Parts: sequence; C-alpha cells; structure tokens
Amino acid sequence: MDTSKLAITCVKAPRPRVLNKDTGEIKTDKNGNTVYEVTVSVEDEFGRIELVKIGTTGEPPISAGDAVHAVGLLGYVWEIAGRWGISYRAAALLPQQEAAASV
Repeated sequence: MDTSKLAITCVKAPRPRVLNKDTGEIKTDKNGNTVYEVTVSVEDEFGRIELVKIGTTGEPPISAGDAVHAVGLLGYVWEIAGRWGISYRAAALLPQQEAAASV
C-alpha cells in the first residue's frame, strides 16, 4: 500500500492484541512473537481523517502523538457472518524522523 501521501499519527500507545477478553489470551504470530495493536489517525491529501488499528509483530518504538511511518502496510478484507471490514498489518511502525533518517 502506498502511504507516501498519507499523514499517519499514533493516537493510542501500542498494546498487545487480546484475542480473548475472558482469558486474557494474547495474539501471537506463527513464530510465537506478540502481535501489538496501534490506533492511528490517517489523513489523506484531501484532509479526510480516519481512525484505524494497525497490527504489527513486536512492540513498536512509538507513543501517542508521534508521526508514524508504516513499513509494508497491507489491508486485508474479512467477512464473518454477514459482517465485513478491513484489517491492517504492517511489517513495522517507526517514528517518522527515524524512518526518514534510514532512507
């Protein structure tokens, strides 16, 4: 997904994704690493803003208010029992200044 024209800002600090609220089971990837969930605002070039949650493996070095660079961002369409949505996953979520320095 091309994110070059998007302004992504962390609005809620990363936290482990909980699969089952009753048992407290935390989501892990196929290698057993904890999957973190980050709530971000995404603003496009026309000023439209949406809040989305992005999943990533490992705790990202970002906090609320940070401008974020989403590395390898993918969107997956899902449907369950007539409901549908889009889940987002990134290879990494980095502070914008750190991502700019590594380019």
